[in-house]
Amino acid sequence: MKTKLAAIQLQSKDDLQANLDHCALLLAEAAKENVKLAVLPENFAMFAAGAQLATAKQLPKILTWLSEQARLHQLWIVAGSVPCLERKNGEMVPDGKVRASCFVYNDQGQQVGRYDKIHLFDVTVADKQAQYQESATFEAGDEVVVIKTPFANIGLTICYDLRFPQLFQALRDQGADIIVVPAAFTALTGKAHWQVLLQARAIESQCFIVGAGQSGQHSATRTTWGHSQLINAWGEILAEQYQEGEGVVIAEYDSDEQMRIRQQMPLLSHRRLS
Repeated sequence: MKTKLAAIQLQSKDDLQANLDHCALLLAEAAKENVKLAVLPENFAMFAAGAQLATAKQLPKILTWLSEQARLHQLWIVAGSVPCLERKNGEMVPDGKVRASCFVYNDQGQQVGRYDKIHLFDVTVADKQAQYQESATFEAGDEVVVIKTPFANIGLTICYDLRFPQLFQALRDQGADIIVVPAAFTALTGKAHWQVLLQARAIESQCFIVGAGQSGQHSATRTTWGHSQLINAWGEILAEQYQEGEGVVIAEYDSDEQMRIRQQMPLLSHRRLS
């Protein structure tokens, strides 16, 4: 069975309504191409340093918008990441922090899942921003999440998670067929590692990968890499946006082809270390 999937590439800034309006146009474009699943990038609704708490207070508006878009276009939507003040069990996140949460909506506009980013980006990078410390404002999640859909099981990750193959193996162990990577890779780290990491995770897990990235200049110190793309379980790049800025990248997920790849090279049964 073949299913059209889309990675939505954005250049989100610090205007919530403008960002949502841009998303709406791109989701409509995907729907016109008969896409069944669209993946938004990390920080799709707001890309502004220090605005996490303010954005989290707008979460009801953002989630209502996501539900409306999914129902309007009859799309499954993986909503990148948005700041959330509550843990999944309803407890408040302490110390004024938030969680980077990825919400999933089905094609009827119902919320069917949520993943909280496990790996936080605390690194030094040789760019204009230089120091990144997500743990100063975010609390890490701790749950591996796979969402069942009529066409495939979807494993959820966010950005920096891409560097941790154990998570992708855990998603495969839980039945993932497709793994999504909404991201905001820096221009420097993206140029060096985005491509090779996406392909490696696809080959290792034998899952279809959808990498949906932020792209371009967001502030005086922050530029992201983009290059949103879809990769099959053999590691082949089926579609990619090379140019900077917004766009919709579409490719077909072929479940029969993926089954053949897994049968011909049965990695799970050959695994000796866990």
